Amino acid sequence: MNDRRLPSREMVDGPARAPARAMLHAAGFDRDALARPLVAIVHSFSTVTPCNMHLRDLAQHAARGISEAGGTPIEFNTIVVTDGIAMGTRGMRASLMSREVIADSAELAVRGHSLDAVLFIVGCDKTLPAAAMAAARLDLPSVILYGGSIMPGRLGDKAITIQDVFEAVGAHSAGTIDDAALGEVEAVACPGAGACGGQFTANTMALALSFLGLSPMGLNDIPAVHPAKREAAAQAGRLLLDALREGRNARSFITATSLTNAAIAGTATAGSTNLILHLLAIAREAGIGDDEFNIDHFDHVSRDTPVIADLKPGGRFMAPDMSAAGGTALLGRRLMEAGLIADAPTVTGRSLFEHFAEAKETPGQEVIVTADAPVKARGGFGICYGNIAPEGGVVKLAGHGVLRFEGPAKVFDGEEAAFDAVTHGRIEAGDVVVIRGEGPVGGPGMREMLGVTAAIQGRGLGDSVALVTDGRFSGATYGFMVGHVSPEAARGGPVAKLQDGDRIVIDVDRRVIETDADLASRPACDWPVSAEATGAFAKYAALVGSASHGAVTLP
Repeated sequence: MNDRRLPSREMVDGPARAPARAMLHAAGFDRDALARPLVAIVHSFSTVTPCNMHLRDLAQHAARGISEAGGTPIEFNTIVVTDGIAMGTRGMRASLMSREVIADSAELAVRGHSLDAVLFIVGCDKTLPAAAMAAARLDLPSVILYGGSIMPGRLGDKAITIQDVFEAVGAHSAGTIDDAALGEVEAVACPGAGACGGQFTANTMALALSFLGLSPMGLNDIPAVHPAKREAAAQAGRLLLDALREGRNARSFITATSLTNAAIAGTATAGSTNLILHLLAIAREAGIGDDEFNIDHFDHVSRDTPVIADLKPGGRFMAPDMSAAGGTALLGRRLMEAGLIADAPTVTGRSLFEHFAEAKETPGQEVIVTADAPVKARGGFGICYGNIAPEGGVVKLAGHGVLRFEGPAKVFDGEEAAFDAVTHGRIEAGDVVVIRGEGPVGGPGMREMLGVTAAIQGRGLGDSVALVTDGRFSGATYGFMVGHVSPEAARGGPVAKLQDGDRIVIDVDRRVIETDADLASRPACDWPVSAEATGAFAKYAALVGSASHGAVTLP
């Protein structure tokens, strides 16, 4: 553990490092502490959101585990932008952008202080992939611990989530509920600490991180307020020191095989389409090229993988229910038994299949079924191409069995215009709502369209309207939706040329999204630069790549 090859030895060993040691002594680190491996704890604690408000407490228990295992914990905080709060506002443009900032800040803090290993403690949506991206860059021994899901809210005898609040807004605009009823839903939907409870982006990514091998099996399953979560944080700290001793670095777990396993797990739970964006980004950060793992993998995976977890937004149950049923290990055992996934190493030193073999199923549970009697025979994603999306678009299939939609376009420049049209009754059954100018560059920041999609559901149009956008969808979105349309409007994509009334066909079986309108004959659009494109937003817009490659800011 005192091996001079540890990065920290450059910072603290030898006479020339006396000034650094002097400052570290002032911060409370004595000679014994500096002789041990110096281990970062990077978390995204904030008082603005239930997803992250308990992470500082978990960090203290993680520090205990690191100390017990022979390391010296050093704590850093990074930012969070909370989608559920920012949704539908200009602030949502900062959400995806925050993924890069979190990864950048973690990388810089750890490299800048020559630390030896890193434990990430994460909560809201973008903090999870950001941690994996930073881990891939640093390639140190790394463990990622998810702060856990929120428990369900209760409205009478019904369990509800933040999804129900967004849909209640749509119902309110349709006049089917009044102010008082909306207030009742709002007041009880989020009962305390934890990230959104359905198989939305946070829980989808928490599952993916376990299948990638970066999160210790079972620890991410534990809900945020469960008494066992604090000991899980201490266990994560101890496991990190084991990984440091054994030289198990992050990139050894991020492979084309583990990324495919993660994609299969997300598909089997009808998880968030953001999984596609984030796994592609993690792959790029780990140096895995398009030839090994690309957007088309998700279409192939989805065709071959049944949905075997009955989870919201399209299903009945929430993440704490899945945890109680048998959790990630039980889901993995079902996929293993069906021959759908490959074995791979994990940060615990044991393989996925070893962990899955020990899964315990709660008798009578209905959350996780078998592959031969699935919730749905086909997974929750589709990748389509055509004259609207030459580089591809991501179809979300959660909550319905529709694989084809055809209808006239109603085109909107930006989310606000579309939301106004939905809430004022200007969208009709059969329409294809097109929202453009919301891509990574055009936003800038690629906002999620949950406000619009939830309003569509709330007005009873979820089964009769399609939506196409160069923006993203929340994990809480369901219905017939196509996002990540690439190239985006601001990069000269043909979606910028669509007009009201153009006939649009979306055919998932044929992998097609196209219009019979003669887009080639229409003049190119000089998309206006967003007024938001200043400061960090301008820097992001100048650097960010296509959503079809993960919307990363790598050169």
